[in-house]
Amino acid sequence: MTQNTATGTALELNLDSLRTAAFRPAPDAVLLDPLRPSETLSEEFGTLRTKLAHLKAERGIRTVLVTSSSPGEGKSFTAANLALAEAQLADNPTLLCDFDLRRPSLHRSFQIDRSPGISDYLQGQAGLSETIQRIGESSLFVMTAGEPVVNRLGLLHLERTRRLLEILSLQFRSVILDSPSLLAASDASLLATLVDGTLLVARLGRTKVEAMGRAIQWLGQNNVLGIIANGGRREQV
Repeated sequence: MTQNTATGTALELNLDSLRTAAFRPAPDAVLLDPLRPSETLSEEFGTLRTKLAHLKAERGIRTVLVTSSSPGEGKSFTAANLALAEAQLADNPTLLCDFDLRRPSLHRSFQIDRSPGISDYLQGQAGLSETIQRIGESSLFVMTAGEPVVNRLGLLHLERTRRLLEILSLQFRSVILDSPSLLAASDASLLATLVDGTLLVARLGRTKVEAMGRAIQWLGQNNVLGIIANGGRREQV
């Protein structure tokens, strides 16, 4: 797919015409309010957003993968709140994508429809504009995982996946991907080759040094933008 074709496709996506879902997070979800952020989370993720902004300016980064070495370390919690923090900036349309096709959780956290979503688009069963939802009146958009699929890794190997990320990076200022953990499936390693950089989440008191070392080795140091220490007092996804 040529750059011109990708650009033309992106321009067909009118953000103002996308369907809107009210911001009504699940009771157990710990999420920033995009319009009225809680003070503690806002400060933490605002700091992360600022540090990431410097890297974006230096390297022209738009697409960022958020993953962890093992399950249960807070990657989905981090991806969602980083996206909400990004969306708080003026003129910064941000897209949060649930590429964890094995155990998707973002649709539950935001209490929005799981499908149509990524899997439906990649299989040609839904158009791009059908798969993206705007959260309230904010600048946050969410692309959910879509219908369950059996051959998840095979789906991600499609050229259509690479083209999708090219299109999204042209349409949104910031594209944040949630993915399976690195040591639990090969999906994250593949997705890491399609994005501008990767953020690794480590849970204090839980993540093992050996597992983190293996994750970094798999990604390659040039692909790792940073490691986020998640020490929340509540259990995160």
